[in-house]
Formats: sequence, C-alpha cells, structure tokens
Amino acid sequence: MADQTRPGIPAASEDIVDVGRRVIETEAAALSALADSLGQPFRKAVGLILETQGRVIVTGMGKSGHVARKIAATMASTGTPAYFVHPGEASHGDLGMVTAADIMICLSNSGETSELADMLDFAALNDISVIAMVGREKSSLGDAADVALVAPPVEEACPNRLAPTTSTTMMLALGDALAVALLDQRRFTADDFRRFHPGGKLGRKLLKVDDLMHTGERMPLVEEGTGMSDALIVMTRKSLGCVGIVDGEGVLSGLITDGDLRRGMEEKRDLLACRVEDVMTRNPLTLPLGAMAAEAVGHMNRRKITSLFIVDGSRPAGLVHIHDCLRTGVQ
Repeated sequence: MADQTRPGIPAASEDIVDVGRRVIETEAAALSALADSLGQPFRKAVGLILETQGRVIVTGMGKSGHVARKIAATMASTGTPAYFVHPGEASHGDLGMVTAADIMICLSNSGETSELADMLDFAALNDISVIAMVGREKSSLGDAADVALVAPPVEEACPNRLAPTTSTTMMLALGDALAVALLDQRRFTADDFRRFHPGGKLGRKLLKVDDLMHTGERMPLVEEGTGMSDALIVMTRKSLGCVGIVDGEGVLSGLITDGDLRRGMEEKRDLLACRVEDVMTRNPLTLPLGAMAAEAVGHMNRRKITSLFIVDGSRPAGLVHIHDCLRTGVQ
C-alpha cells in the first residue's frame, strides 16, 4: 500500500480510534479527580452566589472565555442571573455593565491571564466578590479571589500537553456543578425552567394542558337530559368535534364525539329523537389540571381520539384538542 503521508510529515503514531478513546479516558479520569476534590471552597462559592443581590459576571480569555460563555448561559437558564463579559472589552468600557451588587467568576487555568487584571482591580475597588476557577491556587488569580476553586493537577489530553483540553473540560464541569447546586438551593422547578425556555423542543416538551386547553364558553358542554338536536347545535358551534355532558352538580358524566354520531347513523338510529344520555360514552377518559401536554397527546394517539377533557376534581376545567397540541409542536 502506498505511503499516505505527505513529504516531511511523520506517519500517525496511533490508530485514530485509540487516540480518541485515550483523550476521553484521560478527561474522564480528570473529572473523577475533580469530583473528589470538591469541598468547603465549593460550598463557600455557592453561598456567595446565593447571597449576591445582583448578577454573576463570568469571564475568561481564549478557550477559558468560551467555557465562561457557556457557564453564564447555563446559570441564566436555571435561575441564576448571569452573563459573560469579555476581559479585553471590559478594559475598553464594558466594565460599565458590572455593578457593586454583582459577583465575578474568573476562569484561568494558569491563574496568570494578564487580560483579567483590570477586572480584578475593578472588583477590588468596588468590593465585588471574586470566585476563581484556576489550575493553580498559588497564582495571581488565586491570590486575588475570595474563593479559589482549584482543579486537581492533571495533564492535558493533547499529546504535546499544550492545547487546553482536559483543563477546559474540568472548568466546564465545574461550572455545571455550580449551576446545578444553585438550582437545587433555589428549588428551581420544571415550571421555572419552562418559563426560561418558551421556545424550542425543551419548551414544547414542558407545556402543560393548562397552556393549551379551551376553557369557559369555549368548552362544548350540555346538561344531562338535553335533546340530541340541541347537543348537535352546541357541538357544531364549538367546532371541537365533541360535546361533554355534565350532571346537575357539574360533574362530567359522559362524552359524545363525531365518531359516536357516525356509529349511531350506521345503526340507523333516530339520533334527533334521543337524549344525550342515550348516545354518550360514560366515564370518558380525562386528565387532571397540570398534566403534561405530551401525556395528553400520547393518550389521544393510543386511543385514536382527537380531544380530552381536563378536569378539576371531577368537573370539566377545559378541553384540549390534538390540533392545538400539534400546532404548538407537542408530539
């Protein structure tokens, strides 16, 4: 087989899959060491952020800056107001975005990133607490910080031990650990998460039937004893393919659908001479208030039906239709 290397370029020393596996194993081991290293400084860092009246300013240069952006985004989406400030831009006016009520998280593996100097000076002048994510505690950043979250000494996964790989993975994981610990302490719920993610697949997945259902006068309802001719008028006017039947106490006792009408006609019944009780399906499938819209879609798909009444106790509170779910992307 012909030599596939270019002139002057040495052949690869390892199988490409082995290289990838070694990198992942190296970083996995580093994350395990990072988990073991967490202790009182981590607890103090979470406490400082919880006490902060303003926002979390996350900053870093180069690869650490890219990680810092992601940490800020994760915190902001999970109940901890945060944003990224580029240290270079901070020196040219963006420090005006930082207030004395804020707190800073500064990322630097070496702890000697010169571009952070102006931000650290600003923090000192304005009594702003600083949390460092750093690879060396005895460093300029570690010394300046109120809390130093020091990553354990591990080698970069790069074969030259130069490219930020293992170190940035640990910083990213440490940022996630802070965000989730803060989420837990704030009792941040799925409902809170949905409020911050109204768009996209996550937002749709967390929609509840309460967000989609037809309520009040939009619900097709008649009382027991109503003639089918009147029930058909309500069913047609509401245009939801069904009508619910309630008893004298307002409890949902039955349901008539388009399918029930077709079956009645096939049986050659005089539907207009009937009362709703003669045609309705008793004890229809319902879901309670607060149920997930995705659960409603699942039930409708399995039962091959197009609508579900949502009940508060046993009384109808709304009606959700399959078209409303599909229109908003719930599947």
